[in-house]
Formats: sequence, C-alpha cells, structure tokens
Amino acid sequence: QLRLVESGGGLVRPGGSLRLSCAGAGFPVDYYTIAWFRQAPGKEREGVSCLSSSGFTIEYADSVKGRFTISRDNYKNTVTLQMNSLKSEERAVYYCRGGGGWGQGTQVTVSS
Repeated sequence: QLRLVESGGGLVRPGGSLRLSCAGAGFPVDYYTIAWFRQAPGKEREGVSCLSSSGFTIEYADSVKGRFTISRDNYKNTVTLQMNSLKSEERAVYYCRGGGGWGQGTQVTVSS
C-alpha cells in the first residue's frame, strides 16, 4: 500500500478558509487518482473531491461545489484541497486516498 500524508488542518471560524495538502510518500501523486474524504463524529466517511491522474477529471460532492477546489502540484508532489466558506457542520477528520492507500487524516474544526 502506498502512504500519503495530510497536513493543513486546524481551527477556523465559520466562513473561513483552510488549505489541506496531501503528499505522496515515495511515489508520484500524478500516477493515481487522489481523492479527499472526510468523516465527521458519528458519521460515515464521505467523499469530498477527487482528481484523476490525467488531471482532466475533477469531481466534487454537491455540498462543497463552488467552495472547495482540488489541485495538484507535481513539483511539490502534493494534491491540495482549498476549502472556502467553511461551515460548522464540516468539522471532520479529512483524509486523502490514492493507490489503495490512506493518509492518517487531519482534523478540521469549524467553530466560532
């Protein structure tokens, strides 16, 4: 299994922004589709966004369309999730997945 490492979580006020990064540990992230998931307390893990290896296919959950943006930096070997206009109900652990592997997750808390 491949290893991914997330970073960038933290505490933000409602309406604020955070930028999450997913780094491939020892493999190029552009070899695989990389997806972001999140899991809120007491809820199932849900897909948030994904970016295909070609870069031509990008998908977003309906709940984040227009607010979240996924992108890739091949030089830094990272896939980034820019999250704007965050809502309190989006408090969750955010994970990235690619090549069959999962990251350890990064906590996002949206609270005033």
